[in-house]
Order: sequence, then structure tokens, then C-alpha cells
Amino acid sequence: MTMDGIPTIDIAPFLNGSAADKRAVADKVAAACRDIGFLVIAGHGIGRDTLERTFERSFAFYDLDAETKTRWHPTGAARQRGYHGVATRSLASTLGNKTPQDLRESVFLGPIDDHSAHFAALPDAATAYAPNLIPDQPDGVAEAFTGIYRAYERLSLDLLRIFAVALDLPEEHFTPLMGRHFSILGVHHYPALAAPPEPGQLRAGAHTDFGAMTILAMTEGRGGLEAQTPDGRWLPVLPQPGELVVNLGDMMQRWTNDRWVSTLHRVVVPEIGDTGSRRLSIGYFVHPDFDADIRCIPTCLRPGEAPKHPPITAGQHIRAKIDRSHKAA
Repeated sequence: MTMDGIPTIDIAPFLNGSAADKRAVADKVAAACRDIGFLVIAGHGIGRDTLERTFERSFAFYDLDAETKTRWHPTGAARQRGYHGVATRSLASTLGNKTPQDLRESVFLGPIDDHSAHFAALPDAATAYAPNLIPDQPDGVAEAFTGIYRAYERLSLDLLRIFAVALDLPEEHFTPLMGRHFSILGVHHYPALAAPPEPGQLRAGAHTDFGAMTILAMTEGRGGLEAQTPDGRWLPVLPQPGELVVNLGDMMQRWTNDRWVSTLHRVVVPEIGDTGSRRLSIGYFVHPDFDADIRCIPTCLRPGEAPKHPPITAGQHIRAKIDRSHKAA
């Protein structure tokens, strides 16, 4: 199929409307999840003032000198916490591809609520529920990061309700699997390029996301996000101010027996010295409870069809994806 752009869907009628309104929104979402695995959403309930405050504090943090930012770099097994500098990670490696490191720097937060005691008997869960390393400089950055985490957390539950209806399931189907989630917030900064990139180097290499879905806010700036269409073209993802991007991850594709798609995406490089290319993206990667059962959803099986993937827990699924990326690194 060919596509001209990522569909934009106002989800407010689902959140505030009748059963018919909910069905109409869910049908639009189902089509986007089936056809491209990406959508832009309006009417999501996160105010533009919240987003703009988070962008402003994020830029202020990344304006700090490298030595100060590195104070929040993690040590030990909790790799996806705290600050990671430019060209220290490669997203393309998660698909087994060897490429130069990505031209971005990031701060990662895990769950704000502490569920480590609940999973104490599962050693593999220690990393998923590791303590956060949240910057406290400059003033207000910690509050901005934890505030947007909570806002995304609430929105993810709303989106999972929409997904449930879109899959002909009870609206609260996914809710019991989210009480002790291990979702990740990534605050990504893409500085303007001062020197040519290495051959094949991108701001973020082509990859798919690991979890159920990703929610993303971004500032404007050249050298942005692109999603691959089913016919192999790369489409720019261009939300309007206040809108958010949602894309499916590998876990949701597995859950739906590959009926819905986890789409390859990347962040391309701008021209050298283009000061208008500096940008931020703030993503929330939705991971259910560590022990949540990820098996084929019954409504995604046609008569006589067998599941394409064996059952697995959310923790095992993410662990397998991380192990693959480490082997490729």
C-alpha cells in the first residue's frame, strides 16, 4: 500500500464521548495500527503548557557542561537510567546491525513508584526496577521530568483502553497488567552537527521499539523522525504543536499475532552547522508489569489459525531484545 502521511486522530471523543464515539475513534486507531503502526494524536489531555515547560527545562539541562551532566551517568547494571552522552549508544544494534553510534544524548527514567520489593524473587527484574538517577540541576528539571512521566503514565492507560476496544476486547482488558509497569521515559537531545557524521551515522539509527507502544512529544527542527511505509519509503513524522506521536512496539505486534505492526523508524541527520536543527524528543516506552503474560490475543486469531509466537512474560521479552542488542554492539 502507499501512504501520503501519518494519520492524525483526535482521541477526545473516546475519552469523553458515547459508546458510538468510542467505537469510531477505536476503528480509526485500529486502521492506523494495522496499516503503518504510527499515529499522531490530538485531544490527549496533556496541556501544551506542560509540554513546553518540559521542553524548556530539558534544553536548560542539556546546556550544562559535559562534566556536570555526567554526574548523573549510571554505573552497574542499571544502564537505562540517568544521563548518556552523545554517540554512546546505537539503536540500530537492537536489530543486529553494526552502525556508528547515534548522534544524540539522553536522560532515562524508570518507574517513579518503587516495585522492587514485589519482584525481589525475580533477579532479572532488578534492572527493570532499578532506582532512578534524576538530574536536579538546573532548578525545576527534576519536577519537569517526573511530571511528564506521570502525565504519560496516565495517557498510556487511556491509550490501552482505546487499543482494547480496537481489538474487540473489553475496554479494561490491559489495565490489570499495568499496576507495576516498568515503562521508561527517554528525554533525547539532538544537537546541531558541528562536523560531518561518519558513513551511515544517524541521529537515531533505524530500529523498532521493544515495548507495547511509545508516546512521543517533539520540538520542531530539521533532521527529524521518519517512519518506514509498507512499500519501503520513509515518511517524515510531523505533529503540530501540542500533538503527540504514538507508535507500536514489538510487544504489541507479538500480542496481536502480527496483525498490528511495529514499524521501523529513524531520526535523520541535518546539514552541518544548521542551528535550526537542534531538537528534543521526549518519549515514553510502555512496558507492562514485569511478569505480565504476553500471549496471542484471542480476537487476533482467525478460525484455524495458530499463534505465531509462544507465550512470554513482558520481562522476558524485553530481556531478549536487550541481549540481542548487546551481542551486536
